[in-house]
Amino acid sequence: MSVRNLEHLFRPQSVAVIGASERERSVGAVVMRNLRAGGFSGPLWPVNPKHKRIDELPAWPTVEALPQAPDLAVICTPAHTVPGLIAELGRKGTRAAVVLSAGLKGPSGDKGLSIEQAMLQAAKPYLLRILGPNCVGLLVPGVGLNASFAHAAAKPGQLAFVSQSGALATAMLDWANSRAIGFSHFISLGDSADVDFGDVLDYLASDSETRAILLYMESVGSARKFMSAARAAARNKPVVLVKAGRAPEGAKAAASHTGALAGADDVFDAAVRRAGLLRVGSLGDLFDAAETLARAKPLQGDRLAIVTNGGGAGVLAADALSLGGGHLSALTPATLAKLDATLPATWSKGNPVDIIGDAPVERYTAALQALLDAPEVDAVLFMHAPTAIVPSADIAAACLPQLREAGKPVLTCWLGGAVVQAAQDACENAGIPTYETPERAVAAFLQLADFRSNQAALLQTPPAAPPALATNLAAARAVIRQALDGGRELLNEPEAKALLSAFGIPVVATRTVGSAADAASAAAEIGFPVVLKILSPQISHKSDVGGVALNLQSADEVRRAAERMQQRVGELRPDAVLDGFTVQQMVSRPRAHELIVGVATDPVFGPVILFGQGGTAVEVIRDRAVALPPLNMTLAADLVSRTRVAGLLAGYRDRAAVDMSALNTTLLQVSHMACDLPELVELDINPLLADDRGVIALDARVKVRAVTTGAVKGAADARLAIRPYPAQLEERLQLDGQPICLRPIRPEDSPRLQSFYAHATPADMRLRFFLTRREVPQTELARYSQIDYDREMTFIALPADESDGMLGEVRAVCDPDNLCAEFAIQVATGSQRRGLGRLLMGKMLRYLRERGTRELMGECLTENAGMVHLAHSLGFEVKPNDDGDTIDMRLNLV
Repeated sequence: MSVRNLEHLFRPQSVAVIGASERERSVGAVVMRNLRAGGFSGPLWPVNPKHKRIDELPAWPTVEALPQAPDLAVICTPAHTVPGLIAELGRKGTRAAVVLSAGLKGPSGDKGLSIEQAMLQAAKPYLLRILGPNCVGLLVPGVGLNASFAHAAAKPGQLAFVSQSGALATAMLDWANSRAIGFSHFISLGDSADVDFGDVLDYLASDSETRAILLYMESVGSARKFMSAARAAARNKPVVLVKAGRAPEGAKAAASHTGALAGADDVFDAAVRRAGLLRVGSLGDLFDAAETLARAKPLQGDRLAIVTNGGGAGVLAADALSLGGGHLSALTPATLAKLDATLPATWSKGNPVDIIGDAPVERYTAALQALLDAPEVDAVLFMHAPTAIVPSADIAAACLPQLREAGKPVLTCWLGGAVVQAAQDACENAGIPTYETPERAVAAFLQLADFRSNQAALLQTPPAAPPALATNLAAARAVIRQALDGGRELLNEPEAKALLSAFGIPVVATRTVGSAADAASAAAEIGFPVVLKILSPQISHKSDVGGVALNLQSADEVRRAAERMQQRVGELRPDAVLDGFTVQQMVSRPRAHELIVGVATDPVFGPVILFGQGGTAVEVIRDRAVALPPLNMTLAADLVSRTRVAGLLAGYRDRAAVDMSALNTTLLQVSHMACDLPELVELDINPLLADDRGVIALDARVKVRAVTTGAVKGAADARLAIRPYPAQLEERLQLDGQPICLRPIRPEDSPRLQSFYAHATPADMRLRFFLTRREVPQTELARYSQIDYDREMTFIALPADESDGMLGEVRAVCDPDNLCAEFAIQVATGSQRRGLGRLLMGKMLRYLRERGTRELMGECLTENAGMVHLAHSLGFEVKPNDDGDTIDMRLNLV
């Protein structure tokens, strides 16, 4: 379930309080008082069999006795009573409940279920949604709803705050009230037995009263659900979060470096980045983000100008900006001339703009206006330290009109205490973000910049992928099956390299031998120099036991090295079985970089891709970044850019730049492995040599795990946090004798989509978008081509060889509960009246029926006779809308 019946939770017409009380400081009494004080205008029914009246209202003995089904029930009774009460409420017709009670993890006495499980079972037949248990409740100030036992009410506003921690929720509420920051929704999730972050994000994303969403998180339940909801919400409005548990508990034993390096917090960061959310580091940062998002204007760039009456404050701000990766605006000669005309000769002549400590009011306003007018400035930080020249309040009063009317974000910092309090209050009352220190003000600006960067990443169109490498999926699965049939989870070196080779990743040809003598013979056949390695299922990191010998120049050297290895393994790992050796040619690429590329499996988000600096010291250097699959070329390049070694890969002095296309292609192939092989648990390619000639894998470790036969078909998709491109939906067929391809759209199709719209006639564009438009903005193109395959689908029609432009498209977007999908379709002018529209609609209908969508709906203009005819022929119910201009089309799919 997702958003179903959440309107009863967040906008109820009536409320019942189960366990209402008049006992001072009881939860039932506080909830009643809060509901009445909040101004809730609907019926309010206290339920308690021991009282006739509570808080001057008639009390009802049971749920069944209530005059009608309440939209929302707030349950304040002991844990063991909750499942029964939920069942009663469901039978009565209630569809939402807030369970404040704690202690539902204990046994219920019902078939071994916990009380929480029994509660969910009771709710399921009625689709009754539950917030909690063990939560503070929720507040929706806009409708006067305070269904909580919080100590204070929330002010109305446009921020939504959602927290897993009740204590932090009430702290946030107290802080917000002290800063006059209001909320559209204030939600305590508690144990999230039913309603979770994904559900709330889906609801708030489409809520017109919410401008930004703030989250305090401790854990994620369903990764796929969270990622889909988060990505959808982030496209609509800012989503900022702080998550507890950043510090790793320590890497658990792992068969690979990747498993040890890819910490849970790194993975969460990667998920947040992929979804376009903004993560902050502390509760204080979240509070500042609340202030900034509630008050600051949208940021259009990342260049900050600082104006201050104190050089020291300016330096502190500039330092904080530089350390945070931000950028000072480089003031143009025109801006500098404006400042020269109004400032004394001793001003700083640059950014930060130090207007000198004796500045009168006029100097502040003139300098501020010069920066507000400067096109090279994206945001301004206005700082003031108190002086005896002009009271801070007078400066605030003079500058406030400029701050209110500014077309760019302006953040203020009033340094000091009581002397600047009036100026701080004036800014807060005017809705201007204000901070107590330069560092916090700069941190707020960096939050705005990071959010803007994350949003821009959502709109990036990836370049076309290089020609597909030959992938032999059957061979890869055969390698894995051979190991699992032999009772092994770790592939040996030849098997690991065969797996990489099956996915088109260059590897060093390797021979397997059983003895020192055979190793010497194999080396002579390969040609010297060679590399010799031990082959043992018990030893993953061969270097740890001296099991790798490089640059061996003769058969004797190979034989002696093999004998030493046998002896050393016997001494250091007497438990290990030595199956033999591998011999490979010594790769001589002295200018190559040693890198690591790998796959690890996170218990929440599933497979993750790791990239970083490789070699034997990889876990000491710890230069790595992680990303969620599936990757494209843009995401692969971004993954590389987030490591320190990326700077070296670009080339320096006489060392040539790495072939980045080859490196990114390898990352794409590893991503395909993570998506296509459900048995893959861990993968290490270390080292992966990379230079201007390309890449080659010298060594690899692979850990696999059996997947039950019935789960294999869907396991590859189900374990991924983001559903990958569904290649199985590609279809080849004939259109009037012309071979064509119908397939899902890819992010790389954005240029093709742009051309499709650009070549459409004005009449076709009006029929598609209900208005005349010459072009589709890049933001829309990115949104149309970078779809969430878990919730929406677009099929495009192309010539079979995909060498030419699009012939048509059909797209459908499902609601989060998969009850209804809305469709749109367009066929290129030259391909109309050939039956392509019917082919596209038929493919979409088959797809939606297979995924269990119940209804398909759409609208078209009344003049679109072709669409009306097609809809009738496909069985749609077709009716004119009241506006007289559009037609409603609906088809039951079940």
